[in-house]
Amino acid sequence: MRRIDGPVAFRGGGFAPRARGWAAAATLIGLVLLWQALEMAGLVPTLFLPAPLAIGRTLWALTLSGELWKHLSASLLRLAIGWTVGTVFGIAVGLAVGLWSALRSPVMAVVAALFPIPKIALVPLFIIWFGIGEGSKIATLGFGVFFPTVIATAGGVDAVPRGLIRMGQSFGLSTWKIVRSIVLPGALPAILTGFRVTTSIAIVLLVAAEMIGAERGIGAFVLAAGNLYDMDALLAGIVVLSALGLIVAWVIGVAERVLLRWR
Repeated sequence: MRRIDGPVAFRGGGFAPRARGWAAAATLIGLVLLWQALEMAGLVPTLFLPAPLAIGRTLWALTLSGELWKHLSASLLRLAIGWTVGTVFGIAVGLAVGLWSALRSPVMAVVAALFPIPKIALVPLFIIWFGIGEGSKIATLGFGVFFPTVIATAGGVDAVPRGLIRMGQSFGLSTWKIVRSIVLPGALPAILTGFRVTTSIAIVLLVAAEMIGAERGIGAFVLAAGNLYDMDALLAGIVVLSALGLIVAWVIGVAERVLLRWR
């Protein structure tokens, strides 16, 4: 047997990857610079893919004219309402599914049957039901967000150690107190992870709904630019959508750091 002299290095750090903001920013900036360099070298035709500088000039002109905010504000309002409606109902149903056996099989059967349906295909149906106005767009977003939220919440509830729940019951805590103090905090990591998925789904559905029936919104703006073959404006709208996704992901990341400090 080999003798070990001196202290032994600690090897139990586990897998704990940390996010590095500078690496993410450097990657995106590097891709944009590469794109611009390819354009300047003439390797990418500007007719089909405008250079980042041209897209930036278009975005600046749209900002100064107020056109960008007119479309962006309409999209943000729809996104906020639709995502909130779907999330609230999804969390409530997900908690019910995770806590009560009587609801688990019936509700999950409905979720399994309806979740795979492409929500974009239901936009015409929602227009018939709720009209061409805001109701159909909010219904599309809420419907698309609801099902993944139910699945994420129910999975998070299932992952809560049952020993903690039994401990709360042994101390005589009420059902609401157990849900608020034990179940919800334990399921919160899964719920927040689900938010990353549902926000992306909501943005995709938002654009689709605005393309079908809206005068204002980033989706309507992108569709109009495409119909006019205005590639600078079309790519500018896509950049705005990408930036919106990055901002939403950053906000959720901040929420995770604040709400999950106990981990």
